[in-house]
Amino acid sequence: MTVESTAARKARRSAGSKTGDTGTPGGTGTEAAGTTGTAGPKRTSSTTSAKRAPRAARAPRKDAEPQLVQLLTPEGERVRNAEFDPYVAGVTPEELRGLYRDMVLTRRFDAEATALQRQGELGLWASLLGQEAAQIGSGRATREDDYVFPTYREHGVAWCRGVDPTNLLGMFRGVNNGGWDPNSNNFHLYTIVIGSQALHATGYAMGITMDGADSAVLAYFGDGASSQGDVMEAFNYAAVYNAPVIFFCQNNQWAISESNEKQTRVPLYRRAEGFGFPGVRVDGNDVLASLAVTRWALERARRGEGPALIEAFTYRMGAHTTSDDPSRYRHDDERIAWEAKDPILRLRRHLEAAHHTDEGFFAELEAESEALGKRVREVVRAMPDPDRFALFEHAYADGHALVDEERAQFAAYQASFADTEAEGV
Repeated sequence: MTVESTAARKARRSAGSKTGDTGTPGGTGTEAAGTTGTAGPKRTSSTTSAKRAPRAARAPRKDAEPQLVQLLTPEGERVRNAEFDPYVAGVTPEELRGLYRDMVLTRRFDAEATALQRQGELGLWASLLGQEAAQIGSGRATREDDYVFPTYREHGVAWCRGVDPTNLLGMFRGVNNGGWDPNSNNFHLYTIVIGSQALHATGYAMGITMDGADSAVLAYFGDGASSQGDVMEAFNYAAVYNAPVIFFCQNNQWAISESNEKQTRVPLYRRAEGFGFPGVRVDGNDVLASLAVTRWALERARRGEGPALIEAFTYRMGAHTTSDDPSRYRHDDERIAWEAKDPILRLRRHLEAAHHTDEGFFAELEAESEALGKRVREVVRAMPDPDRFALFEHAYADGHALVDEERAQFAAYQASFADTEAEGV
C-alpha cells in the first residue's frame, strides 16, 4: 500500500483542520505553545540542536548514573522538573482522567486479545501489559498531521491515533495483513520484521522536509531491535539529513529471552551520542513524563532541529508473545518488583490524592471497559476462519515444485484431522 505524505494530502483537506488533539476518545487535547506553525520551517543543523537539548538529553559523564525523567513517582506523587514541566503545564484534571481512561481501556483490550488467543480465536498475540504509560503518553503527544511507524505491540498508540482496536486483530487471526488504512490515521501498518520500520520512518521524515511540512514522525521499536543494523542505519540517515523523526525505544528489559545485559554495554539512550543527536531516558511507567518528553522531542523536530532518541524505561509484565514462556528465563521477584511501579495504579494514586476524581468515575470506566471486552469478543468471533493454504500462494510468482510438494504434505496433514474426527477419536 502506498503511503501518502501529509503535505501531499493538504490540498484535499479542509483549511484549518490542524488541531493539538487527535480527536480520538480520551485525548488530552493539549499542546504546548509553538507546536503549530506554517509549512516549510527553516531546518537548522543537528549541531545547533544538540546545544539546545535539555540537560537530561545531554551526554552524562562516564561515571554518572543514567538520568531518568520522572514526573510521577510510583506512589503517585508529583515530581517537579524545570526542564520538562512546561510541556505538561496545561494538562487539566479532565485530561489526566483521559490519560487514565486510555490506559485502562487499552489494558482491557489487550487482556481480551490474550484470552481470545488462548481460546484458539487468534493465532498469536503480542501483549503490551505494563507498557501502557509509555504508549499512551507518547501517542497523545502527537498531532493529527504527525505520522507514526509502529512495530507489532503498539496497541495503545493505535488507540491514540483513532484506530479501532478490533482492526488490529485480523492480522493476528490470519485473515488480513492489517485491518486499517494507514493514511486515514497517519498510523502505519504493524511491522513484524524487527527494526525495519525505523528506516521507513526516516525516509518518510526526509520526505516531509522536502515537502516543506512542519509535521514530525514517531518511530517505535524495542530494546531488542536496537541491536539491529536497520536501526543504526536509520539513526545515521536521520542525523545526516536532519530528519524530523523521533526514535521511541520501549526498553521493556527483555528481547524475548535476552536481557539488556546481553545486548548493550551502555544505556540505550546514550547511543544517540554517536550519531550526533540527543537522547533521553524517561520513566516509561510514568504517563505524564512520557507525554512531556515526547512533546519536547516532537516540537524540536518540527522546528527543524532534527531527530532525537527517547528510551522509555519500562517492563514487559507478560510474555513476549503468547507463544513465549517467560518463567524459563526470568524470576518472579523481578516481575513483582516492577508490578509495584504499575503505570495505571500510579496515575490512579495521583488522581485520588489530588481529588481529581471519585468512585463514580472508576465505576463508569469499569462498565465501559467490560463493554469494550464484549465488543472485541463478538467482532473476533464473527471474523472468517483464515485460509490455511494462503501461505503457499505467493511464495513464488510462477510457482515452484518444492512449494507444491509442501502444499500437498500440509493438505494430507490437515486431512488426517478429519479422519480422526470421523472415527470419533
